[in-house]
Amino acid sequence: MKCGMNAVTLSGKLTKKLVENLGAGRHGDGNGLYLVVDPSGARRWIVRVVVKGQKNKKGGPLRTDFGLGSADLVPLNQARERALEYRRMAKQGLNPRFNARQEVPTFEEVAQQVHIDRMPTWKNAKHGAQWINTLRDYAFPKIGRMPVDSIGQPEVLMCLSPIWTEKHETARRLAQRIKIVLDVARSKGFRSGENPVTAIKDAQVLPKVKAKPKHHEAMRWQDVPEFFADLETKNAMSAKALMFTCLTAARTGEVLGLRWAELDLENRLWVCPAERMKTGEDHRVPLTDEMLAMIEPLKAVGSEFVFEGQKRHQPLSNMSMLMLLRRMKVQGVTVHGFRSTFRDWAAEVANAPREVAEKSLAHAVGNDVERAYARSDLLEKRRSLMNDWSRFVTSGNNKGQRHESSTE
Repeated sequence: MKCGMNAVTLSGKLTKKLVENLGAGRHGDGNGLYLVVDPSGARRWIVRVVVKGQKNKKGGPLRTDFGLGSADLVPLNQARERALEYRRMAKQGLNPRFNARQEVPTFEEVAQQVHIDRMPTWKNAKHGAQWINTLRDYAFPKIGRMPVDSIGQPEVLMCLSPIWTEKHETARRLAQRIKIVLDVARSKGFRSGENPVTAIKDAQVLPKVKAKPKHHEAMRWQDVPEFFADLETKNAMSAKALMFTCLTAARTGEVLGLRWAELDLENRLWVCPAERMKTGEDHRVPLTDEMLAMIEPLKAVGSEFVFEGQKRHQPLSNMSMLMLLRRMKVQGVTVHGFRSTFRDWAAEVANAPREVAEKSLAHAVGNDVERAYARSDLLEKRRSLMNDWSRFVTSGNNKGQRHESSTE
């Protein structure tokens, strides 16, 4: 008889499929158990109980909601079991807040939930994937199955020490992400005491590693006109994209993601939207005669993207321009390196003010206070600089003439 009652009690309106697919809102399973789906898509369980004999501040029955965990980590049957436990305690006059047996989740369970909760804040899907993948590759194999309250300095060092010097930047990011997971676990009552990542840092347990600056290999600015003239003989879309990259000194992703809708041809401007910029702010790029003449024929393709790839209305792949450089036998040069080439030319030939050159590359200039007062993006000064750069880059077509910028 008792088993029969439990079977009835542990049934409800929801199914596994509904739990996975229901839209935003509060969905009842029955007996006080609810699935709450946030607008972000995050799913969690709550149970509403009335504690026997206890009153709220207004003298009414003490009705309280309790969280039972993420629906991604707590399956439907387990949520029903926990809800039943809470209701039994409430019937006996026990407040579940103080009497429920709290199961300590594993490090991986907390990390996965932190990742889900922060999805709306990621700059893009790639960033979100990198966040959890770092933990998946270097932390989960060693501490993923451990209860989150049992992780101390030795366990954190197990993750960090093997890659601290060899892959220091990865190790540094791993440490930050482990710290966040453990901080969240503490805020939820699953841990106490100092965060072991902080203790390791303060005690300088790990050796100091001198960061090596990462430089993108760049072409000498003196060689650009001849290279560009060769590039103009290519008909591939990747060649057109690389030409535009050279002329604008923009980042690879900014160029490949360029849509016609971002171009204001009347005002000779390309406005790259904030969501595609590393700085998270709109960036205005002045369009020169050479840039406009280069992209004008591409309108005939009739694509949403200026530089369409093999698939209709899809951009070129991230590797397309680099592969073109390799086919052209251009050694020791990266696509990103053309930004450095432009920067060298702006300093050595054009004598451009630092602020103008840096703004042309969409770099943040100065500290927070300086940036707060420097509201102008120096568009007209940058337009003049980019006109000179475009004329220099395309001067390789004037065979027999010395490649000189009009600013020299």
